[in-house]
Amino acid sequence: MPAGRALTVLVALPSAAGRPLIGNVGNVGNVGNVGLAGRAAAAASAASGSRPGLATVHRADLPPQARATLALVAAGGLLPFGQDGAVFASRQGLLPPEPSGSYHEDTVQTPGLTDRGPRRIITGGSGERYSTDDHYSSFREVLP
Repeated sequence: MPAGRALTVLVALPSAAGRPLIGNVGNVGNVGNVGLAGRAAAAASAASGSRPGLATVHRADLPPQARATLALVAAGGLLPFGQDGAVFASRQGLLPPEPSGSYHEDTVQTPGLTDRGPRRIITGGSGERYSTDDHYSSFREVLP
């Protein structure tokens, strides 16, 4: 399919009764240069009401700057940027659904940058933590 054309997807999902649920997900947007398989998977996930499983990372495996941010957040400390602690709206739809205002973001400093850079820790309303290294294009759930 040429870039810039919309795609409508028909999906079949398993149901609790063992019979597939078939339905038209509708227009999943501009396909552009994104693979059709990825768009179909995203559409199937949206149709089922579930989120694809997030990647995970253990806290000890995070870069030292991310661990420092987590420690500051846990201690209620002051973070270096004025936007830290702001509500994160999760418009990307990649994190589990939460009531509006539940997610908050904090900057993970990137060595060599003087601005906020792309790295963040997102904290959910129940204390769950997520890490992004690419300014919200992907997330990993932070495990203890």
